[in-house]
Amino acid sequence: MDVTAKSHFTTHGESAPAKSYVFWRPTAKTGLISWLTTVDHKRIGFLYGLFALFFFLVGGSEALMIRLQLMVPNNNLLTAVQYNTMFTMHGTTMIFLAVMPLGAAFFNIIMPLQIGARDVAFPRLNAFSLWTFAAGAIIVNIGWFLPDGPPITSWVGYAPLTSKLYNPNHSTDFWILGLQLLGVASIAAALNFIVTIINLRAPGMTMMRLPVFTWMTLVTSFLIILSFPAITIALVEVMMDRQFGTNFFEVSNGGMPILWQHLFWIFGHPEVYILILPAMGIISEILPTFSRKPLFGYPIVVFSGACIGFLGFTVWSHHMFTTGMGTVATAAFSLATMAIAVPTGVKIFNWIGTLWGGHLKMRTPMMFALGFIWMFMIGGFSGVMHAAAPADAQQQDSYFVIAHFHYVLIGGSIFALLAGIHYWFPLVIGRQVSDFWGKLSFWVIFVGFNVTFFPMHFLGLNGMPRRTFTYDGNMGWNTANYIATIGALILGVGIGLYFAVMIYTFFKGEKANRDHWDGRTLEWSLPNPPPEYNYRVIPTIHARDAYWYEKHHREEIAQENAVHAQEDEAHGGIHMPYQSIYPLVASCGALLGGFGACYHTLVVALAGGLVLLSGIYLWAMEGAEGYHIHLDAEGRIVEDPHAKH
Repeated sequence: MDVTAKSHFTTHGESAPAKSYVFWRPTAKTGLISWLTTVDHKRIGFLYGLFALFFFLVGGSEALMIRLQLMVPNNNLLTAVQYNTMFTMHGTTMIFLAVMPLGAAFFNIIMPLQIGARDVAFPRLNAFSLWTFAAGAIIVNIGWFLPDGPPITSWVGYAPLTSKLYNPNHSTDFWILGLQLLGVASIAAALNFIVTIINLRAPGMTMMRLPVFTWMTLVTSFLIILSFPAITIALVEVMMDRQFGTNFFEVSNGGMPILWQHLFWIFGHPEVYILILPAMGIISEILPTFSRKPLFGYPIVVFSGACIGFLGFTVWSHHMFTTGMGTVATAAFSLATMAIAVPTGVKIFNWIGTLWGGHLKMRTPMMFALGFIWMFMIGGFSGVMHAAAPADAQQQDSYFVIAHFHYVLIGGSIFALLAGIHYWFPLVIGRQVSDFWGKLSFWVIFVGFNVTFFPMHFLGLNGMPRRTFTYDGNMGWNTANYIATIGALILGVGIGLYFAVMIYTFFKGEKANRDHWDGRTLEWSLPNPPPEYNYRVIPTIHARDAYWYEKHHREEIAQENAVHAQEDEAHGGIHMPYQSIYPLVASCGALLGGFGACYHTLVVALAGGLVLLSGIYLWAMEGAEGYHIHLDAEGRIVEDPHAKH
């Protein structure tokens, strides 16, 4: 456990911890080693973001291959097996390797800044989460480079497609092990975020003064902890069926394939809100800033987010209306699905209330935020239609469902995440994005997205089933598929333009002014980019929109900060945790052990387990030692930052 979180990374006259035993203490602040051993939440979030954006491009490329295959009837661009591979890996990549880690990137970078903390509660556990995510991503995708190829089970992994009978090669084993490692990474990060929000809030920051994004981080973290055990159990059962001949899902031996569906969707529907609640938090930060007024109905927005998280566990079987559950179960889940639309609608009305009467500034983040509201509403309307079991019976497993969840997850999550990148880019990177090119990328993405997915509603109502790799020309699906593929190409151009603008800005963009958007939350009080220690002194919070209050009470805040700075210096300065290589070592052990388990190589599996346990042991033996930072009146470091504690 990282006990460095105990005193908010400052010392207050506590006795020095017992001597630690460390084989190697990395101290480089630049270069590759510094990134591999970092425990700084901002760097970890930046790496999460890089990995997520890379896999976002990979998943988008897989989607383009799917659309090109369906562009015309009887196409042979992809074989049936290749097509199955593409939609399996597209779904897995976009959900687990793109949207979730991009949300984790924002959690890591922004949340500690918003609550006035110097880091997360457990910095080394945070690094372990990052590198375990990387190990899981490698294992999930390793099939591309092996003779067996990637899995072809679909991203939902329905039994019996995951059985040895239908998929005897190792690709499904890699998929199972990779998802289990990704679950470990997610739970470790979620526990860290919960402890950080509850324990490391700045003085005066009560729960009802938390920014909405931090609230959504908290709710999402609880969703991860409560939902991931279900998918973990299901994956363990599939692994036991494949490796040890058990019969959880083997119907010929008394197993129940439908058990997988229940376990998967008990996880899978809360997972939808794990993806969308961070997006709602981002929108709730952007709209007040660019409307120049506080968020309308803050308590209701927070409460509705918590309600969405709770109700998300009560609706999983609306994915299974056509499996014959019975009228009572169907009616219950229909009502629950309709009920969950209420807190979602409440949020939308509160966002509209925030916009109403505001002095709107139509900058690029605001454009993406407004696009999110409109696209998410369309996805929500079709979602309410699925709550009616008779309508769902027609739409189930059709392209109507694909249109629905892409309007929710791309029009919703992705639009909001792209808005968040634009919004916090000047703070995190210190450079401002061109508004012209930003708005141009928004309009290309907006048009391409709607041209791609809106025709799919009609394809689904006209009977085109999902997961179909080709179709005959007389089915009546030609025009809509052709239009959807053209839209996908436009969307690809828009995403490419967005990334090109961001990469250019990263290297060549103009320097951004401090508090670039005239922000309202605490992170905008920092220099850009923020220093290693975040806050020279831990701020005292006097109002919900903390930085707006600070701007209007500068003398009062300056006096408080001067007193706190003297106290910190009197107690030895700012205490920061050392970098550590051992979280990376532990994650490498998990990666090695995963390969050994998939290939039934006991020696390799045991070696991986030994490396994992050794990394954790050495990590624990590092103790709570750290280094002190001393600052001058301007906030510059004036003493060797690696002077030993």
